[in-house]
Amino acid sequence: MNQESLYPPGLASSDRVILFDGVCKLCSAWARFLIRFDRKRRFKLATVQSSAGKAILQWYGLPTDHYNTMLLVEGATIYTRSSAFLRVVRRLPWPWPLMCIGWAIPGPIRDWLYDRIALNRYRLFGRYETCVVPNKDHDSRFLND
Repeated sequence: MNQESLYPPGLASSDRVILFDGVCKLCSAWARFLIRFDRKRRFKLATVQSSAGKAILQWYGLPTDHYNTMLLVEGATIYTRSSAFLRVVRRLPWPWPLMCIGWAIPGPIRDWLYDRIALNRYRLFGRYETCVVPNKDHDSRFLND
């Protein structure tokens, strides 16, 4: 097995990529939040609708036509739902790691709560007609297509 096949397309072992729904207003707000507070630039972003996002989804054998969770890719490992969220906030500056108190809640309950929001995100928060395009200042935060 060659080194390239160990990781999703375009990613290396040290990469941390957050995939999010680019037409979801809540998900786009999450991306803007990360751009603001991830000052050390630990995470790259990609929408699931982008070609880079779809390539990662395909590499993991995940659907590319519907999305019900944020994904965190760390090297070759993928995290979803509440585990992805908590792993991200753990790496943000103070006070955001305090949210990791959520680890005290059993995984099935955390994921059930996450799913309630994710499955109703368009109804609760709305959606954009097209994928939100990052402005020039934020281009470097997104995976290139």
